[in-house]
Amino acid sequence: MTVPVAALRAAGAAVDIISLRRGRIRGMNLHEPAGRVRVSRTLDEATPRDYDGLLIPGGFINPDLLRQSAAAREFTRAFDAVGKPIATLCHGPWLLASAGRMRGRTLTSWPGIRDDLVHAGATWLDQEVVRDGNWVSSRGPQDIAPFVRAMRDLFAGAGPLPVQTGQGESSPQRETPPQLTVGALKWLPRPSLRGAAELAVLDVSIWTMRRRHT
Repeated sequence: MTVPVAALRAAGAAVDIISLRRGRIRGMNLHEPAGRVRVSRTLDEATPRDYDGLLIPGGFINPDLLRQSAAAREFTRAFDAVGKPIATLCHGPWLLASAGRMRGRTLTSWPGIRDDLVHAGATWLDQEVVRDGNWVSSRGPQDIAPFVRAMRDLFAGAGPLPVQTGQGESSPQRETPPQLTVGALKWLPRPSLRGAAELAVLDVSIWTMRRRHT
């Protein structure tokens, strides 16, 4: 989220961060906590008609939580129903799939959710940027530079780009996961002391519940 939002603000856009709750929300780098971001409005406080476009960030945990929110799904549908621009990357399209907006669309995403989107009715392309009408999508952080350019063009009202549909055929499933990501996992830091303490509390809670149940 950080880089696309900074690019939008640098281009003169007014950006609100809309989330499930007030205060500051936690970003994640893979499974590790990252920085906090201040929320402008909650979904209950925001009205889609007040906005010109929607950015659905990627990541793994946050899109997974958003797709389980009825308010987030309805907020997303309201943008797409009237053709307002939507930009998304990585795991962000999960929310569009759960909102029921995939059928007949062409997009890309993190390769790991390719099957989810295809099963929801979309054509999935293994390309750095895909533009389909009011949508622009990218695979992930590796495509951030072209994604930002395409997102700014979309939000600025640039004319529709040719949709690379691949004649209605999705790109095939990958044979192996991205080696860059697999290799990066071994360099992640060990769990923090706080994380270990939280896991210990969770273990104790589960053990207590099981004992009571028994």
